[in-house]
Amino acid sequence: MRPPARLGVLDWGIGGMGVVRELRRRAPEVPVVYVSDTGFTPYGKVPRAALVARVSRMVTALAVVVACTAASTVIGSLGELPVPVFGVIDCALGLLPRSFRGKVGVLGGTRTIRSGLYRRGLAAKGRRVVSRIAQPLSGHIEAGTVDSDACQAALDRILAPLRDADALLLACTHYPAIAQDLRARVPRAQLLDPAEALVAHVLASAPLPPGRAADRLLTTGDAHAMRGSTRRAWGFDPGPCARTMI
Repeated sequence: MRPPARLGVLDWGIGGMGVVRELRRRAPEVPVVYVSDTGFTPYGKVPRAALVARVSRMVTALAVVVACTAASTVIGSLGELPVPVFGVIDCALGLLPRSFRGKVGVLGGTRTIRSGLYRRGLAAKGRRVVSRIAQPLSGHIEAGTVDSDACQAALDRILAPLRDADALLLACTHYPAIAQDLRARVPRAQLLDPAEALVAHVLASAPLPPGRAADRLLTTGDAHAMRGSTRRAWGFDPGPCARTMI
């Protein structure tokens, strides 16, 4: 298969910028096209059939890496596609060694948690998997309001049952942006960030671009807001962003 001009990364918002950051760390020569689909209904809030249709359309046009965990829940239903597609869930499940025993917390959006993919995939003798729907957190990260009383109260409520967890799997690519807040509330847990495993898998398996094209940042929503949200959440300026009508 002929490699594309750029390695595509798809997410509903700017959570996948953590994946891009990891790509830049490990393979700075690989050009990327990042697509933030904020002009569409949040992926966690649409019916499964509509999400399958949307993700299929987006990856066919642009992407090979699906950085959105909600979108990754439907990858198995996309059928045959003209590009290889890599979701985050299988890579995330591989972060926990088979020998691990103890309490595992899973933070994710409503669709991700209710799919049961993490609960079933992490189940093993000697483990206790506790899943928590953390839907408000990604919205606060997108809006740049993680320091607000509302966000801090949501963190306290969501993480209270996980305070004694031995590992905390971040089942949303937004959450590494608030790693410091998570560590303060789950002090002994090892934080598991799927971005690292996803990037390692893609670099080992995908037909990579030759490194000649320039990066592109696209959004179906507000380009100015996407750039600002990335600066606030991830601490770097991603550069100019353009609106796309895909």
